[in-house]
Amino acid sequence: QLPLVESGGGLVQAGDSLRLACTASGRTLDYVTMAWFRQTPGKEREFVAAISWDARMTNYTESVKGRFTISKDIAKNTAYLQMNNLEPGGAAVYYCAADTSGQRVRTSPAYWGQGTQITVSS
Repeated sequence: QLPLVESGGGLVQAGDSLRLACTASGRTLDYVTMAWFRQTPGKEREFVAAISWDARMTNYTESVKGRFTISKDIAKNTAYLQMNNLEPGGAAVYYCAADTSGQRVRTSPAYWGQGTQITVSS
C-alpha cells in the first residue's frame, strides 16, 4: 500500500496562485513516479503533470506549461504542484497519483489520493 494525501486546495480568484502537496508515509515513495490529475464536472479525469522518482525528469500537459510546476522533496516523501495564474472555470478536483512505471502513471496509476478541490472564481 502507498497511501497518498493531498492538501492545499481552496477557493481563489482568477489569476491567483495555489500550491498543492501530496504526502505519503514510508520510503517506498522514493522509487515511484508521482503525478497530478484533475477532474471537472462532466469530464474524465485528465493528466496534468508527472515527476520521476529521482526528480530528474518532469512532464506536463500542454495546457499548463509555463504556469504549473511539479516538484518533489524526496526526504519528506512529498510532491508539490505550484499553480500560477489560475484560470476561471468553477470547481475542479486535483488528484495525486503514483506508480512504479513512468508510462503507466499517466494512464492507470496503481495508487490514488482522495483528491483536493480547487474553485476558481472570476
